[in-house]
Amino acid sequence: MPFIRTRDGVDIFYKDWGPLDAQPIVFHHGWPLSADDWDNQMMFFLGEGYRVIAHDRRGHGRSTQTWEGNEMDTYAADVAQLAEALNLRDAVHIGHSTGGGEVARYVARYGGDSRVAKAVLIGAVPPLMLKTAANPGGLPIEVFDGFRAALVANRAQFYRDVPAGPFYGFNRPGAKPQEGVIANWWRQGMQGGTKAHYDCIKAFSETDFTEDLKAIAVPTLVMHGTDDQIVPIGASAHLSAPLLRNAQTKIYDGLGHGMCTMNPDVVNPDLLAFVRS
Repeated sequence: MPFIRTRDGVDIFYKDWGPLDAQPIVFHHGWPLSADDWDNQMMFFLGEGYRVIAHDRRGHGRSTQTWEGNEMDTYAADVAQLAEALNLRDAVHIGHSTGGGEVARYVARYGGDSRVAKAVLIGAVPPLMLKTAANPGGLPIEVFDGFRAALVANRAQFYRDVPAGPFYGFNRPGAKPQEGVIANWWRQGMQGGTKAHYDCIKAFSETDFTEDLKAIAVPTLVMHGTDDQIVPIGASAHLSAPLLRNAQTKIYDGLGHGMCTMNPDVVNPDLLAFVRS
């Protein structure tokens, strides 16, 4: 399996499919998942002739189960080292949820010198998930303390309850849970490290990406579902788009946080149209 080793000795697993001379599309997964969460989109864009790349964030999936560095600055630095190792130029970076935060920080800090052509934030955590005096629409700290407590108490059960409930909207009246989707989420989550996942809750909930968003100059597509129960649209897309210099927004009525998995027939064509535009 392909890995790069970061400067602090962490092995980062990645997939790199398609023609090496094609435009690269880099996918950044959400918490606590892995590159496998992008299988549908990677196959779709591979079929359209693109080079598709996805990595397991440190502490997640097949990458090293790290004790340290489980925060956004290091996540972005890891992506920069991956992009350098693969010599990625003119890349489109697509991030979902926590991966959207990773994209924002990476593009803001390392996206110059023709490294990045465009960015996409899907159900993404920027600008800030945590409720503060300056961010009254965010979620209270007790929500994230609850995540931490549930992870420590019984991670396996917690990682079953999240996809079986709010992540994919299976808790909505009339929804039909899909066992394969739930089990695949559980599989990805349990493959990563408990300590890294615990730390990442702070990273995705308390990191303020306001200045990152302001610094991004490349065209950026913000995509969000109105029924997102994990990252509320009012605390994310509606606030992120005005901070970006060159933003487009696609809002999906009734779609939830896991729309890339549940609604690829809607999401993929919109992604392709943006990449080609």
